[in-house]
Amino acid sequence: MSANSVIGIVSPGYMGSGLALALHRGGARVVATVAGRSARTARLAEGMDLLPSLDAVVEAAGVILVVIPPAEAVRAATEIAEAAARTGARPLVVDMNAISPSTVNAVAEALNGLDLVDGSISGPPPSVADGTILYFSGPRAAEVTGLPWTGVVPTLLGPELGTASAVKMCTASVYKGTAALYVHAMVTAQRHGVLDAVLNDLTRIEPRDVAKAATKAHRYVGEMHEIATTQAEAGLSPALFTAIAETWSEVAKGDLAQGDPESIDSGIPAADVATRLLP
Repeated sequence: MSANSVIGIVSPGYMGSGLALALHRGGARVVATVAGRSARTARLAEGMDLLPSLDAVVEAAGVILVVIPPAEAVRAATEIAEAAARTGARPLVVDMNAISPSTVNAVAEALNGLDLVDGSISGPPPSVADGTILYFSGPRAAEVTGLPWTGVVPTLLGPELGTASAVKMCTASVYKGTAALYVHAMVTAQRHGVLDAVLNDLTRIEPRDVAKAATKAHRYVGEMHEIATTQAEAGLSPALFTAIAETWSEVAKGDLAQGDPESIDSGIPAADVATRLLP
C-alpha cells in the first residue's frame, strides 16, 4: 500500500464518515481523530482508525480530506498547517468544503506551502447512497481521483484551483436555494390551511427532503454566503443568496434543526415538517 493510501479525514461527521467508508471499502487505511468532538461524531467515526490528535492524523496521512462547515475552512487549513510544522509532515490537503473560489485561495494561503487540491461534493454521503459525484481540480488533482474510491464518481476538472468549488457553488445555489423556497412555501401554506393542496401541486420534492435539509441548516448559512460571494464575483447581485442565508438561519433555530439527517423518518408527515421548520 502506497503512502497516499493512508487517508486522513477532517472531520468524520455525516459526510466525512461517508467518504471514509467509500475509501475503506476500496482498501485504504482511513485515519481521523474525534478529540473534542461530539458523541454523534464519535459514533459516525466507528470503524475508522482513530488517532489521539490532529497532529497524529497529519503525521500519518499522505492525503487529508477536509469536510467541515464552510465558515471553518480557513481555520481548519491553518490548524493543519500548524500540525504539519510541528510534525514535519507534508500531506496533500484536499478541501472538500462548500466554499467560493476566492475562499479556496484563502485556504491555499492558510496552508502555508502545503499542496492543495480543490474538491467539492454533489450528492449524499456514500454511506447513504452510491453515485455521489466528487469534483477535483488543481495541479495534483489526478492523485486524488486515483485514490481507491468506491460508490462515488470522482471527476477531474483540470489544473486550476477554484474550479471544483465553482461547480459546487452553482449546483448548490439550485439545490439548496430551491429547498429554501420550499421552506417558505410549506410554512406559508400550513398557516393558510392549504398545505395538502400545495404539495399535491408541487410533486418534485418530498417533505422528508425539506426536513433533512433543516437538520443541516446551520451548515447552509455559511454556504449561502459563499454562493453570494461567488455570484457577486460573476457580476450578479449577492442579495438573493444573502436573503436565502437568512432563511436557513431562521430554520437553524427550529425544532427540526436540532436533530440530524439520519434521525428523519422517511414517512414524516408534511404538516409535522411545516410546523417544526421555524422556531
